[in-house]
Amino acid sequence: MNKTIDPRMHSAEHILNRTMDRAFACGRSFNAHVEKKKSKCDYRFDRALSDEEIRSIETKVNEVIRENLPVTEFFSSKQEAMDRYNLGKLPADAGDTIRIVRIGDYDACPCIGPHVGQTGEIGRFVIVSTEFKERFLRVRFKLEQDPAADPSS
Repeated sequence: MNKTIDPRMHSAEHILNRTMDRAFACGRSFNAHVEKKKSKCDYRFDRALSDEEIRSIETKVNEVIRENLPVTEFFSSKQEAMDRYNLGKLPADAGDTIRIVRIGDYDACPCIGPHVGQTGEIGRFVIVSTEFKERFLRVRFKLEQDPAADPSS
């Protein structure tokens, strides 16, 4: 994982992953590229998303962000983590203790990257585009300042 990853964008990626899995039972992204300005997640999928589905995903992610949920971490034995989480993205040489990142009661998964302290720090989530090709769906997204959270507006 890129150690210079933006905590806001990385936390948004976790929320998007849980939202996609809850809505479409597609699992977490199998590939992600998380950057400060714009990011993308790839999902195993069987079709393109409709405009209504895209708006629904955006709305749900932003609802979770605005709930200002705590983002916490805890550590689990590798065996316990295997029973509860998909460890497929962990390197083969991962130790016996696994860091789990929890976003309120909305999401929890193994992770080594940086995160915000509360979801309200993320800003507004915007889906820039989606693309379906060869049984995978790519979702590109960015973050904007949330006007509702801006005290100067």
